[in-house]
Amino acid sequence: MTRPHQGASDCDFDVVAAVEVSRHYGRRRALAGVTGQWTAGTITGLFGPNGAGKSTLLGVLSTLLRPSGGTVRYGDRDARAWGDILRSRIGVLGHDLFLYPELTARENLIFFGRLYGMAPADLERSVETALKRAGLAARADDRVGSFSRGMRQRLAAERALLHGPRLVLFDEPFTGLDDASVERMIARLRELREQGAIVLAATHDLEIAEQFVDGGLCLQGGRIVTIPPGPEPLRARYRRAVEEAA
Repeated sequence: MTRPHQGASDCDFDVVAAVEVSRHYGRRRALAGVTGQWTAGTITGLFGPNGAGKSTLLGVLSTLLRPSGGTVRYGDRDARAWGDILRSRIGVLGHDLFLYPELTARENLIFFGRLYGMAPADLERSVETALKRAGLAARADDRVGSFSRGMRQRLAAERALLHGPRLVLFDEPFTGLDDASVERMIARLRELREQGAIVLAATHDLEIAEQFVDGGLCLQGGRIVTIPPGPEPLRARYRRAVEEAA
């Protein structure tokens, strides 16, 4: 199972549940009555066209966005009941990679590890492991501003996982990655599943997603659209579901 860093051990859960979650920006509806449940040791793909509400749902689950209606529970409590400690059990990779270009790869990881409240001994060990997992051990002391998009993506993914989160929320994790790095990312996601993490990954790369997801949630106009089961490839079933919902 995932190992929380010291100070976060009092916060753990093996299920996340959203019930009738909505989110509005003024008159624009980003989410409308989304209900779902995600359990430890599973990877859920989050699919849908641009603007369907995928990033908004991940933002709500991460507690960075407050729902306009409905509830999200982490185990037997909602975010307010858990308090600030809940965020120590969540790892987020978004479109903004949250890396400082003037810092080295190592310095970025140390900075965020300290923000996560990791103990110095745990942090040092975790940083070295993260650099190796990202394939950046040889570039550990180079400034991130000199990195390619794919290198920054790999580093940001390990930044999000440095503190051993229970809930992992990845938004387009394959952006900028070459074929070898895609395989590395898939292996990392599978490893998280084996460790007992709750993983949600939003992606347009359905052929890649089909290799590792346990299930999928499709959004269209902020509402859940059911992807029918069947022998066809995931992309074909996804297209049919979206077309029928349009």
